[in-house]
Amino acid sequence: MSRGFPFSANFYSGAQLDRADQQRRDADWLSARLADPESHFLPLWRSRHLMAADMTPIRLGRAEATRLLAEGWQTVFLGLEGSRAVFGLGLPSRDGPERHPALQDRGEFRDLREVGPLLPREQGSLLAYARGLLHWHERHGFCGVCGSPTVSDQGGHMRRCTDEACGASHFPRTDPAVIMLVHDGADHCLLGRQAAWPPGMHSTLAGFVEPGESLEEAVAREVFEEVGVTLDLAGIRYHSSQPWPFPSSIMLGFWAACPRQEIRIDQDEIAEAAWYSREALLASPEDESFRLPRKDSIARRLVEDWLKTAP
Repeated sequence: MSRGFPFSANFYSGAQLDRADQQRRDADWLSARLADPESHFLPLWRSRHLMAADMTPIRLGRAEATRLLAEGWQTVFLGLEGSRAVFGLGLPSRDGPERHPALQDRGEFRDLREVGPLLPREQGSLLAYARGLLHWHERHGFCGVCGSPTVSDQGGHMRRCTDEACGASHFPRTDPAVIMLVHDGADHCLLGRQAAWPPGMHSTLAGFVEPGESLEEAVAREVFEEVGVTLDLAGIRYHSSQPWPFPSSIMLGFWAACPRQEIRIDQDEIAEAAWYSREALLASPEDESFRLPRKDSIARRLVEDWLKTAP
């Protein structure tokens, strides 16, 4: 990492399991894991996770999940914890969880963005993994090549077109997005805010990578488009990355150094932006007048790590 800063996992990364890529290609092996009494199942409904009152993710045992599996819920194989298989189990959006006895009085389905900051990294990462895969399945029931129905394969890590004349294979999509803290090499960094964000929240700039550009080029383009600041690609340094399944991104974090310049805001994307001093950010009131990015975001990590470095 830049300036020798020690590495630590961002939120929604760090799952402690073996994804078992080779085993999940074996249909008989997968069937045995689905039937194994020791297997665990993480239920999701409308991209929400079943959580206990103490914010512990609910896992169903194989016996508890029997009826749900019989009803044809979408399953995705997440991996192995030792010898135990863990699956995501997706309740169809049209169904209400109240009609399933196995879910009665077990907890409440909550959005991961609500509970993620409260979870240990490995738990949040596992839930993010399940959320991302099941979200992809919900939206890829038909082949993008010929329009025929697709079926899940390889434990949910691929969908296959059912038209033998087509036979296209489709894999989970992850959209790369760059996110960058622009700083002047000394005591000021550039933060902005969108009108739709919670009152007072300011964050780093970000945007999706476009076809035909490098990550560094995407950083420079997004910064110029949003605030009119020109970057030298030589001043861009990789920081870290973060899975962001809201719905399907991987956030690629950078620090970008440049002399302070006049800001010209693109009003279609940014409501306001400014250069903020290190002193001002360290004294942030964290209220509706000014607050830093949400604690589970890589944006917060980019800012906090920068605040810890010497100019």
